Amino acid sequence: MARIAGVELPQNKKVLFALPYIYGLGLTLSEKITEATKIDPDKRVKDLTEDEVIKLQKEVEKYEVEGDLRRLVIGNIRRLEDLKTYRGRRHQKGLPVNGQRTRSNARTKRGKRVTIGAMKKDAILKMEASAKTKAPATK
Repeated sequence: MARIAGVELPQNKKVLFALPYIYGLGLTLSEKITEATKIDPDKRVKDLTEDEVIKLQKEVEKYEVEGDLRRLVIGNIRRLEDLKTYRGRRHQKGLPVNGQRTRSNARTKRGKRVTIGAMKKDAILKMEASAKTKAPATK
């Protein structure tokens, strides 16, 4: 069992393609790690010895991966939001951050389309009721 950085690597895959299962490692970094540890990238994970797994663990520890990286990314987004930058506000609103257009496209970021014109009365009433409960008290 090859457990590296808290991730159980798939046993039947080659080391080169198994390492990217760790959040923060891609193919390029996977190649660098296999070169640094002198492990054959075409070797299957199930065929790794204990020493090779330990070598891989030590090499992966040099990089920010998994929980540490996720915390770092979330921290960076929080910082942008706290500073009330343009990018931070886009994150808060759930809109594209890097200048993409939103008039058309941006469906993934904005969510499923809600049709306004052809709604039944009960659906409109539900929306209004939920809007009242969500709306904060204004001065």
